[in-house]
Amino acid sequence: MLIAQISDTHVSTPKGPDDDFLHTSEHLARAVAHLNRLDARPDLVVITGDLVDRGEVAEYERLRGLLAPLTMPVFLLPGNHDDRDNLRRVFVDHAYLPRDGFLQYTVDGWPVRLVVLDTNIPGEPGGRLCAERLAWLEARLAEEPQRPTVVAMHHPPFSIGLPLMDSFGLDGIDGLAAVLRRHSQVERVLCGHLHRPIVRRFAGTVACTCPATAHQLALDLPPANRLAIVMEPPACMLHLWLGDAGGLVTHVSLIGDKHPPLTLHDGQGWVRDAQPPPGFHAT
Repeated sequence: MLIAQISDTHVSTPKGPDDDFLHTSEHLARAVAHLNRLDARPDLVVITGDLVDRGEVAEYERLRGLLAPLTMPVFLLPGNHDDRDNLRRVFVDHAYLPRDGFLQYTVDGWPVRLVVLDTNIPGEPGGRLCAERLAWLEARLAEEPQRPTVVAMHHPPFSIGLPLMDSFGLDGIDGLAAVLRRHSQVERVLCGHLHRPIVRRFAGTVACTCPATAHQLALDLPPANRLAIVMEPPACMLHLWLGDAGGLVTHVSLIGDKHPPLTLHDGQGWVRDAQPPPGFHAT
């Protein structure tokens, strides 16, 4: 099984700030094309929040059009830029989305189970896992204790050493850790929010954040204390299930065709006098 993850798409209306300056919609279109042309076809795509920039209906309608070409099922979850009701209204045919309350659900039918958590606090940049949301997670994990499981949510359950972003973190981390320690089937916690690939051990499993499909967060480690973005190459994550023996392996896949591969071994043997493809360069 192959799970593709994209995050922080920040789709805006035409000529909106993210559209005009960061070209987020164009970048999402490239990400969709990238996923569709992967040789290893993902079984599903999960988008870990900040789907749009201001939570407006028109933004979700544009997002819907941009995602329409995907040739595999797509599952959405809210981030701090999202509006639950408007998301539900535009994606009303996505039957997995609850009709009211938190946007939390499970995805079954594949070798790895997906459990989606809603960390949104309307109007605030940080996230929260309250007692109700944690109780829901506990109940869902208790349903399938032997099934390999991935938990997906927007806000990561750890600090990253960037003070400003850490101030927009997740409330309820200790409660989440307590739940996860009781359920060893959780292979990974997939998050967004940070616009960078970051990995940390957490509560007996591994938690990671996904790069954005457009702009990335500048890596300003202490003593720097600013919040900046950088147009590093956008990327997605590919989570490959290799079975009980191999477990879940996570890869970062750069989006775009600026760096074509040079084949050294074609599956049958080493390629003699391999010729670089057009566009291949070492700079």
